Order: sequence, then structure tokens, then C-alpha cells
Amino acid sequence: MVLFSIGLALSSCKGEKDKGANPYGTKSLIPQSAYAMLIVESENCIYCKQLDKDLQRDTQLQKAVNGMDVLRLLAESNARVKYRLEGKEGESIEEDLARALGVRAYPHIIFYNSQGDIILRIPGYAPPRTLACAIRYVKEEFYKKENINQFLQREGCV
Repeated sequence: MVLFSIGLALSSCKGEKDKGANPYGTKSLIPQSAYAMLIVESENCIYCKQLDKDLQRDTQLQKAVNGMDVLRLLAESNARVKYRLEGKEGESIEEDLARALGVRAYPHIIFYNSQGDIILRIPGYAPPRTLACAIRYVKEEFYKKENINQFLQREGCV
């Protein structure tokens, strides 16, 4: 009976090694969709928690993010991430990437396309209606025609 348990444990470990040396893996921030919304957050940030609630509960926001990758980066984390941003592709830890992106306010939302070109940054919390408009601004490519402030005013989002 003991040998069976040891054999089962060894085969389980072997299976894990086959999947990759790091059981937690490396998180990818490379979008699978045309656009991504990267939320850079901090562990003790109350506005980050509010944004999370908004994304879970607000139907307007849920519809807006449909078809867009919503990715998260924890500014205090040492977890490994793969990224393609600002013309660079690489691997880093979350904390270093947040610093390299110049994030100083949380939450900090960065919209970018699948090539890694940053389209829009929103430093700090944005109410659901304003955020939904910003998402539409990116997804529907209004950023190619006008600046975000003009768009938000024209659409009555602020």
C-alpha cells in the first residue's frame, strides 16, 4: 500500500514537470485580442478594489470589455510576466514592469493593441460610465480621429 502511494506521488510530480518547471507559470500580458486593457494595481489600493467590483457588477462595463483582453499587473509582485509593450517584447517581474511603465498612481489602466502600441493611459480610478466610454474609444478606434478629452465631452461621458 505504501509503495502504491509513493508510486502515485512520483507519477504526479513527473506530470507536473512535463507541464513546465514553474508550477505557477509565467503570466502573459500579450493580447490574444486586437486590444487589451492592462490594470496595474496595488495590494492595498481601495480604488483598485472598487474597479474590480465595477468590472464584476456593472453591466455597461461588462458589455464594453467584451472582445477585449482584461489583464492585471500587481505592482508589488515578483511573479514573472511576458509582455509586448512600447515596441519591446520580453520577460520581467511584475514590479519591474510597473516601474518601467512609469506607473505611480493606482489603479493605472493602460490600453494597448496586439502589437504592444500603447493607445491610452488612465492614471487613477475612473467611474464605470467614463471607463466604458474610454473602452469604446479604443475598441472603435476613435483614438485615430480625436483625442480622448474631445471624445468624452462629445459623448457626454464626463
